[in-house]
Amino acid sequence: MSSTRVLVADANSTDGTPDIVMSFRDRLNLGVIRGGMPSFGRNQGAAQADSQYVLFLDSDIELADPSLIRHCMEKAQAKQLHCLTTNILCKGGSWIDKLFYGANDFFQYLSYLHRPFATGMFMLFEREKFWQLGGFHEQILFAEDYRLSQKVERKRFTIVRGGVYTTNRRFKRMGHLKVGWLFLKTAMNYWNEKYFLRDHKYWANEADGVPRA
Repeated sequence: MSSTRVLVADANSTDGTPDIVMSFRDRLNLGVIRGGMPSFGRNQGAAQADSQYVLFLDSDIELADPSLIRHCMEKAQAKQLHCLTTNILCKGGSWIDKLFYGANDFFQYLSYLHRPFATGMFMLFEREKFWQLGGFHEQILFAEDYRLSQKVERKRFTIVRGGVYTTNRRFKRMGHLKVGWLFLKTAMNYWNEKYFLRDHKYWANEADGVPRA
């Protein structure tokens, strides 16, 4: 909807992101805010929101189902949910890329049995609950989305079918084995706050260590 406010956190991008974003302002209620590491940029956006729900999206995703957001909102309001996410699909990647993202979706469903988790690629949060949980931890450099979503009560969390498309850039940058091992270590350390505060070199291969918008 054109009345829906959209905020883009720009982390000093070099591809003209602010200009591209603002070129759509005749059709959308847009704004560009200062970004940085993901936690900081997301918290900056949430701090400016005044809606009941806030939706966090990564910059390289697109909706696989155009009605996904509407379905999420309907489910959130009907069941008074605090956090909703969806499946991740890899568009144009290799079979091994798709296998890894399929494994992520599988483990996400399994997490219902213990501590459900969401990824920042698509995370719809009830805004008041988001701040009650402290927002994204800005000292965490990796898996800040995983860490926050695990604080949500299981009965207040759900995964909505429909999915979002992402790229295989993470695998190209780090390699499948390294990404898989990092994911496994993170799941095994869900209880360990110190693990999340350590630098896991997740952004080491970026041009200057700062994620781009």
